[in-house]
Amino acid sequence: MPNDLEIAQKAIEDFAKVQKNMILAKKENAVETYANLKEEYIALKALLMVAGVNLTELDKIKE
Repeated sequence: MPNDLEIAQKAIEDFAKVQKNMILAKKENAVETYANLKEEYIALKALLMVAGVNLTELDKIKE
């Protein structure tokens, strides 16, 4: 069973992947893909904020 640190690490990695894909989707003008990724972005951002992770440096999208 993963501990809190492992869960936070996985969420941070997922957050970074989602942001990278959002940036690519925006460049490619993939509106639907961007919208779907944004939902995941918001959920991960909320989870990380509740976990007390400082997103100042991690959040590239800032929405």
